[in-house]
Parts: sequence; structure tokens; C-alpha cells
Amino acid sequence: MKIGVLALQGAFVEHEAALAALGAETVEIRRLSHFTDGLDGLVLPGGESTVQGKLLRESGLFQPVKEAISGGMPVFATCAGLILLAERLSNDDAVWLGLLDVTVRRNAYGRQLGSFRAELKVGGIEKFPAVFIRAPYVEQAGRETEILARAEEKIVAVRQKNMLATAFHPELTDDLRLHRFFLEQIGGAK
Repeated sequence: MKIGVLALQGAFVEHEAALAALGAETVEIRRLSHFTDGLDGLVLPGGESTVQGKLLRESGLFQPVKEAISGGMPVFATCAGLILLAERLSNDDAVWLGLLDVTVRRNAYGRQLGSFRAELKVGGIEKFPAVFIRAPYVEQAGRETEILARAEEKIVAVRQKNMLATAFHPELTDDLRLHRFFLEQIGGAK
């Protein structure tokens, strides 16, 4: 199992470590030549969505990544990755990939001081230790978008077809269950 991890900015190293612990090979995606055939899935990490979106465009990765995801490549997006995938942002005019039928509010819990941890039920996963850092949340989910988790009554994890997205950072915990869930969706978890 080979998973590409967008490595332009953000918490990509932590995703790589989680995936490697589950037996997956990872490839850092920094330029177009790294985004090759043979990838079984893709991770869009947390970080700064505006920076990542601009770097996707500047690197020539934007259209190939969008086409791969819209063509069915499994993707796991966390925090900024959720913002990149969203079709709509309620408090920003920018729309990046626009593939996930959700409306997202950026920095919804406030600035850095608004960061927090919560224990959540995510789909069938009980007591997941979720880390929220300047996190977004989903204000509205489309009919085909499955809501997997809520925190403070806000939608913070969703799935639609080949896209799994969280407003929090599972890569910043020692809990590998969400990464395992992603790999299971594409048939390659230990």
C-alpha cells in the first residue's frame, strides 16, 4: 500500500509516521514529479490552508490532485485539508479543490488560544482523542455526506464517497484508529 502525503506545509511528517506504523509506504508529494501513478491514496494534512492552496497551484499539483480525487483516489484530509476539499467556505471567498459537499467555517473555534482536546465518537470508533488547533468545523453537509463526528454539537468529521475529512488532527495523537480506518477503506490496513 503506497500513500502520497502532501508535504508542502503542515503536519505531514506525523501522518507519515502513523501510516508507516500501520505498514503503509508513504511518498512525500512536494512537486508534480512526486505525484505518480501507483499511489493507493492521498493525505491532505493540517497546517495553513491558504499557504497549502497557493503552493498546490505554484507547484503544478493543483489540477492533477483535483482530478485524481474527483476520479476516485481515496483521500484523508485533516483540518486545513478539510478546508482545501470543501465546496464552500462560509467566512472566506476562497474555494480550493471544491470536491466535498460541505460548507466549512475556517478558524471556527478562534485563534491559537481557542485550541482544545476532546474525546469523540468518530463513526464506530469510541473515545477518540481529538486535537483541535485553530480548527474549522462543518456548518452544513450535503445529502451524500455522512456525518461521522460532532464536537460541541458542531460537525467535525465527515465522509463522502472516497473522501474522509476531519476538522481535528488525528496525526497529533498516538491513536492510529482513524489512519487504520482510512487504510481499511482502500483495502490495506494491518
